Amino acid sequence: MLFALLLACCQAVLAAGTLETSAQHRGQLYRVTHDGKTSYLYGTVHVGRDGAYPLDEVAARALLDSKALVIELDIREDKAFQVALTRYGRYAEGDSVQNHLTPATLDKTVQALARAGISLASVQQYKPWLIANLLVGAELDKNGYQRSQAVEFALLAAAQKQEKTVRELESADYQLSLFDSLDAHQQEQYLLENLADLADGDSLKRSQALLEAWSVADRSGIQAAWHTATSGDSISAGFMNRVLLGKRNPEMAANIERIMQQDQVAFVGVGLLHLVGDDGLPQLLKRRGYQVEQLY
Repeated sequence: MLFALLLACCQAVLAAGTLETSAQHRGQLYRVTHDGKTSYLYGTVHVGRDGAYPLDEVAARALLDSKALVIELDIREDKAFQVALTRYGRYAEGDSVQNHLTPATLDKTVQALARAGISLASVQQYKPWLIANLLVGAELDKNGYQRSQAVEFALLAAAQKQEKTVRELESADYQLSLFDSLDAHQQEQYLLENLADLADGDSLKRSQALLEAWSVADRSGIQAAWHTATSGDSISAGFMNRVLLGKRNPEMAANIERIMQQDQVAFVGVGLLHLVGDDGLPQLLKRRGYQVEQLY
Protein backbone atom coordinates (compact mmCIF):
# COMPACT_ATOMS: atom_id res chain seq x y z
CA MET A 1 0.00 0.00 0.00
CA LEU A 2 2.97 2.33 0.46
CA PHE A 3 4.63 1.67 -2.85
CA ALA A 4 2.98 4.44 -4.77
CA LEU A 5 6.10 6.16 -3.47
CA LEU A 6 8.28 4.26 -5.90
CA LEU A 7 6.91 6.06 -8.93
CA ALA A 8 7.74 9.52 -10.19
CA CYS A 9 4.98 12.09 -10.25
CA CYS A 10 2.53 11.68 -13.11
CA GLN A 11 1.34 14.58 -15.22
CA ALA A 12 -1.60 16.58 -13.90
CA VAL A 13 -5.04 15.48 -15.05
CA LEU A 14 -6.63 18.86 -14.65
CA ALA A 15 -8.26 20.91 -17.37
CA ALA A 16 -6.80 24.38 -17.78
CA GLY A 17 -7.69 26.34 -14.65
CA THR A 18 -10.50 24.02 -13.58
CA LEU A 19 -10.95 20.73 -11.77
CA GLU A 20 -11.84 17.76 -13.90
CA THR A 21 -14.42 15.65 -12.08
CA SER A 22 -16.19 12.34 -12.30
CA ALA A 23 -19.92 11.82 -11.91
CA GLN A 24 -19.27 8.60 -9.99
CA HIS A 25 -18.58 8.72 -6.25
CA ARG A 26 -15.35 6.90 -5.42
CA GLY A 27 -14.00 5.77 -2.07
CA GLN A 28 -15.47 7.39 1.01
CA LEU A 29 -15.83 11.04 2.00
CA TYR A 30 -16.47 12.36 5.51
CA ARG A 31 -16.93 15.87 6.88
CA VAL A 32 -15.45 16.46 10.33
CA THR A 33 -16.36 19.61 12.27
CA HIS A 34 -15.47 21.07 15.65
CA ASP A 35 -15.46 24.63 17.02
CA GLY A 36 -15.96 26.17 13.58
CA LYS A 37 -13.15 24.15 12.01
CA THR A 38 -13.77 21.63 9.22
CA SER A 39 -11.84 18.74 7.75
CA TYR A 40 -12.82 16.43 4.95
CA LEU A 41 -11.57 12.85 5.12
CA TYR A 42 -11.21 11.21 1.72
CA GLY A 43 -10.21 7.57 1.25
CA THR A 44 -7.54 7.10 -1.40
CA VAL A 45 -6.02 4.12 -3.19
CA HIS A 46 -2.37 4.02 -4.15
CA VAL A 47 -2.81 2.74 -7.71
CA GLY A 48 -5.16 3.67 -10.55
CA ARG A 49 -6.10 2.72 -14.08
CA ASP A 50 -7.76 4.04 -17.25
CA GLY A 51 -6.75 7.63 -16.50
CA ALA A 52 -10.02 8.32 -14.66
CA TYR A 53 -9.94 11.41 -12.45
CA PRO A 54 -10.79 10.23 -8.93
CA LEU A 55 -12.87 13.14 -7.62
CA ASP A 56 -16.59 13.64 -8.15
CA GLU A 57 -18.15 17.10 -7.86
CA VAL A 58 -18.73 16.79 -4.09
CA ALA A 59 -15.11 15.85 -3.31
CA ALA A 60 -13.73 18.32 -5.85
CA ARG A 61 -15.72 21.14 -4.26
CA ALA A 62 -14.54 20.10 -0.78
CA LEU A 63 -10.94 20.22 -1.98
CA LEU A 64 -11.47 23.55 -3.72
CA ASP A 65 -12.96 25.08 -0.57
CA SER A 66 -10.15 23.80 1.66
CA LYS A 67 -7.19 25.91 2.70
CA ALA A 68 -4.79 22.97 2.84
CA LEU A 69 -4.34 19.50 1.40
CA VAL A 70 -3.19 16.91 3.93
CA ILE A 71 -1.85 13.53 2.79
CA GLU A 72 0.04 10.69 4.43
CA LEU A 73 3.24 12.04 2.89
CA ASP A 74 4.21 14.09 -0.14
CA ILE A 75 5.00 11.38 -2.68
CA ARG A 76 6.79 13.86 -4.93
CA GLU A 77 9.69 13.99 -2.46
CA ASP A 78 11.76 11.10 -3.75
CA LYS A 79 15.01 11.95 -1.96
CA ALA A 80 13.60 11.40 1.54
CA PHE A 81 12.03 8.14 0.37
CA GLN A 82 15.30 6.84 -1.07
CA VAL A 83 17.15 7.67 2.15
CA ALA A 84 14.53 5.81 4.19
CA LEU A 85 14.55 2.90 1.75
CA THR A 86 18.31 2.50 2.19
CA ARG A 87 17.99 2.71 5.96
CA TYR A 88 15.15 0.25 6.42
CA GLY A 89 14.77 -1.77 3.22
CA ARG A 90 18.32 -2.72 2.24
CA TYR A 91 21.02 -4.81 3.83
CA ALA A 92 24.42 -3.28 4.49
CA GLU A 93 27.08 -3.47 1.82
CA GLY A 94 28.41 -7.01 1.59
CA ASP A 95 25.23 -8.59 2.92
CA SER A 96 22.36 -9.96 0.86
CA VAL A 97 18.94 -11.57 1.15
CA GLN A 98 20.50 -14.95 0.32
CA ASN A 99 22.01 -14.90 3.82
CA HIS A 100 18.62 -14.41 5.48
CA LEU A 101 16.30 -16.90 3.76
CA THR A 102 16.09 -20.67 3.93
CA PRO A 103 17.02 -22.44 0.67
CA ALA A 104 13.36 -23.34 0.06
CA THR A 105 12.17 -19.74 0.50
CA LEU A 106 15.01 -18.44 -1.64
CA ASP A 107 14.10 -20.86 -4.43
CA LYS A 108 10.45 -19.74 -4.38
CA THR A 109 11.57 -16.12 -4.38
CA VAL A 110 13.86 -16.57 -7.38
CA GLN A 111 11.02 -18.22 -9.31
CA ALA A 112 8.57 -15.44 -8.46
CA LEU A 113 11.09 -12.78 -9.42
CA ALA A 114 11.72 -14.53 -12.74
CA ARG A 115 7.98 -14.59 -13.50
CA ALA A 116 7.92 -10.85 -12.85
CA GLY A 117 10.95 -10.28 -15.07
CA ILE A 118 13.19 -9.27 -12.15
CA SER A 119 16.63 -10.78 -11.54
CA LEU A 120 17.71 -11.80 -8.06
CA ALA A 121 20.96 -9.88 -8.56
CA SER A 122 19.04 -6.60 -8.98
CA VAL A 123 17.25 -6.97 -5.62
CA GLN A 124 19.63 -9.10 -3.55
CA GLN A 125 20.30 -6.24 -1.14
CA TYR A 126 16.55 -5.84 -0.51
CA LYS A 127 15.07 -7.21 2.69
CA PRO A 128 12.31 -9.82 2.40
CA TRP A 129 9.47 -7.40 3.17
CA LEU A 130 10.63 -5.09 0.39
CA ILE A 131 10.90 -7.92 -2.14
CA ALA A 132 7.38 -9.04 -1.20
CA ASN A 133 5.93 -5.56 -1.71
CA LEU A 134 7.87 -5.13 -4.94
CA LEU A 135 6.41 -8.35 -6.34
CA VAL A 136 2.87 -7.37 -5.33
CA GLY A 137 3.37 -4.03 -7.06
CA ALA A 138 4.72 -5.73 -10.19
CA GLU A 139 1.62 -7.95 -10.31
CA LEU A 140 -0.65 -4.91 -10.13
CA ASP A 141 1.36 -3.17 -12.85
CA LYS A 142 1.05 -6.24 -15.10
CA ASN A 143 -2.72 -6.12 -14.72
CA GLY A 144 -3.07 -2.45 -15.58
CA TYR A 145 -3.10 -0.90 -12.10
CA GLN A 146 -0.53 1.84 -12.30
CA ARG A 147 1.05 3.46 -9.28
CA SER A 148 1.67 6.52 -11.41
CA GLN A 149 -2.11 7.04 -11.33
CA ALA A 150 -2.40 6.95 -7.53
CA VAL A 151 -5.10 9.27 -6.19
CA GLU A 152 -2.48 11.27 -4.29
CA PHE A 153 -0.92 12.49 -7.53
CA ALA A 154 -4.22 13.97 -8.67
CA LEU A 155 -4.75 15.61 -5.28
CA LEU A 156 -1.26 17.09 -5.33
CA ALA A 157 -1.72 18.36 -8.88
CA ALA A 158 -4.97 20.06 -7.87
CA ALA A 159 -3.38 21.55 -4.75
CA GLN A 160 -0.51 22.95 -6.79
CA LYS A 161 -2.87 24.52 -9.32
CA GLN A 162 -4.98 26.00 -6.53
CA GLU A 163 -1.86 27.17 -4.66
CA LYS A 164 -2.78 25.28 -1.51
CA THR A 165 -0.56 24.44 1.43
CA VAL A 166 0.37 20.75 1.48
CA ARG A 167 0.82 19.10 4.87
CA GLU A 168 2.02 15.60 5.70
CA LEU A 169 0.62 13.31 8.38
CA GLU A 170 3.71 11.10 8.39
CA SER A 171 7.17 10.77 6.83
CA ALA A 172 8.82 8.25 4.54
CA ASP A 173 11.25 7.44 7.33
CA TYR A 174 8.38 6.58 9.68
CA GLN A 175 6.38 4.57 7.15
CA LEU A 176 9.28 2.37 6.05
CA SER A 177 10.49 1.89 9.61
CA LEU A 178 7.22 0.11 10.34
CA PHE A 179 8.05 -2.68 7.89
CA ASP A 180 11.54 -3.02 9.34
CA SER A 181 9.97 -3.57 12.76
CA LEU A 182 9.26 -7.12 11.60
CA ASP A 183 11.98 -9.46 12.87
CA ALA A 184 13.91 -11.77 10.53
CA HIS A 185 11.51 -14.70 10.97
CA GLN A 186 8.44 -12.51 10.49
CA GLN A 187 9.93 -10.98 7.35
CA GLU A 188 10.53 -14.40 5.83
CA GLN A 189 6.99 -15.47 6.69
CA TYR A 190 5.62 -12.21 5.27
CA LEU A 191 7.49 -12.94 2.04
CA LEU A 192 6.28 -16.55 1.92
CA GLU A 193 2.65 -15.54 2.49
CA ASN A 194 2.83 -13.01 -0.32
CA LEU A 195 4.54 -15.50 -2.64
CA ALA A 196 1.73 -18.00 -1.99
CA ASP A 197 -0.95 -15.37 -2.58
CA LEU A 198 0.71 -14.29 -5.81
CA ALA A 199 1.02 -17.88 -7.02
CA ASP A 200 -2.65 -18.77 -6.48
CA GLY A 201 -4.03 -15.40 -7.58
CA ASP A 202 -5.38 -14.38 -4.16
CA SER A 203 -3.18 -11.28 -4.00
CA LEU A 204 -4.62 -9.88 -7.23
CA LYS A 205 -8.18 -10.87 -6.32
CA ARG A 206 -7.98 -9.05 -2.97
CA SER A 207 -6.48 -5.94 -4.55
CA GLN A 208 -9.10 -5.94 -7.29
CA ALA A 209 -11.92 -6.35 -4.78
CA LEU A 210 -10.72 -3.30 -2.85
CA LEU A 211 -10.14 -1.21 -5.97
CA GLU A 212 -13.50 -2.12 -7.45
CA ALA A 213 -15.30 -1.29 -4.19
CA TRP A 214 -13.44 2.04 -4.04
CA SER A 215 -14.30 2.86 -7.66
CA VAL A 216 -18.06 2.86 -6.96
CA ALA A 217 -18.02 3.88 -3.26
CA ASP A 218 -19.42 0.46 -2.32
CA ARG A 219 -19.61 0.58 1.49
CA SER A 220 -20.21 -3.14 1.98
CA GLY A 221 -17.45 -4.02 -0.49
CA ILE A 222 -15.01 -1.68 1.26
CA GLN A 223 -15.93 -3.18 4.63
CA ALA A 224 -15.42 -6.69 3.23
CA ALA A 225 -12.00 -5.76 1.84
CA TRP A 226 -10.99 -4.30 5.21
CA HIS A 227 -12.16 -7.47 6.99
CA THR A 228 -10.17 -9.67 4.60
CA ALA A 229 -7.01 -7.59 5.08
CA THR A 230 -7.18 -7.60 8.88
CA SER A 231 -8.55 -11.06 9.73
CA GLY A 232 -6.78 -14.34 10.29
CA ASP A 233 -3.56 -15.44 11.97
CA SER A 234 -1.12 -14.69 9.16
CA ILE A 235 1.85 -12.37 9.66
CA SER A 236 0.45 -10.10 6.94
CA ALA A 237 -3.01 -9.75 8.54
CA GLY A 238 -1.55 -9.28 12.01
CA PHE A 239 0.86 -6.63 10.74
CA MET A 240 -1.94 -4.81 8.92
CA ASN A 241 -4.25 -4.93 11.91
CA ARG A 242 -1.70 -4.21 14.63
CA VAL A 243 0.73 -1.82 12.93
CA LEU A 244 -0.31 -0.44 9.53
CA LEU A 245 -3.77 0.43 10.88
CA GLY A 246 -3.82 -0.16 14.64
CA LYS A 247 -0.70 1.85 15.45
CA ARG A 248 -1.03 4.52 12.79
CA ASN A 249 -4.73 5.39 13.07
CA PRO A 250 -4.55 6.95 16.56
CA GLU A 251 -1.43 8.87 15.54
CA MET A 252 -3.15 10.10 12.37
CA ALA A 253 -6.20 11.17 14.37
CA ALA A 254 -3.99 13.20 16.73
CA ASN A 255 -2.21 14.81 13.78
CA ILE A 256 -5.52 15.66 12.09
CA GLU A 257 -6.66 17.25 15.33
CA ARG A 258 -3.55 19.44 15.39
CA ILE A 259 -4.01 20.37 11.73
CA MET A 260 -7.62 21.38 12.34
CA GLN A 261 -6.34 23.85 14.92
CA GLN A 262 -4.11 25.39 12.23
CA ASP A 263 -6.41 25.45 9.20
CA GLN A 264 -10.00 26.63 9.02
CA VAL A 265 -10.77 23.99 6.37
CA ALA A 266 -8.51 21.05 5.40
CA PHE A 267 -8.90 18.21 2.91
CA VAL A 268 -7.29 15.02 4.26
CA GLY A 269 -6.57 12.21 1.82
CA VAL A 270 -5.49 8.92 3.44
CA GLY A 271 -5.51 5.27 2.42
CA LEU A 272 -9.08 4.02 2.28
CA LEU A 273 -8.70 1.31 4.92
CA HIS A 274 -7.77 3.95 7.52
CA LEU A 275 -11.41 5.07 7.41
CA VAL A 276 -12.97 1.67 8.12
CA GLY A 277 -13.84 -0.16 11.33
CA ASP A 278 -14.43 0.76 14.96
CA ASP A 279 -10.88 2.10 15.21
CA GLY A 280 -10.87 3.88 11.87
CA LEU A 281 -10.27 7.63 11.73
CA PRO A 282 -13.95 8.66 11.66
CA GLN A 283 -14.71 6.67 14.84
CA LEU A 284 -11.53 7.83 16.59
CA LEU A 285 -12.36 11.47 15.84
CA LYS A 286 -15.93 10.96 17.08
CA ARG A 287 -14.51 9.68 20.36
CA ARG A 288 -12.38 12.83 20.56
CA GLY A 289 -15.56 14.93 20.46
CA TYR A 290 -15.70 15.78 16.75
CA GLN A 291 -18.87 15.73 14.68
CA VAL A 292 -18.38 13.29 11.82
CA GLU A 293 -20.76 12.98 8.88
CA GLN A 294 -20.32 10.44 6.06
CA LEU A 295 -21.14 12.21 2.78
CA TYR A 296 -20.85 8.95 0.82
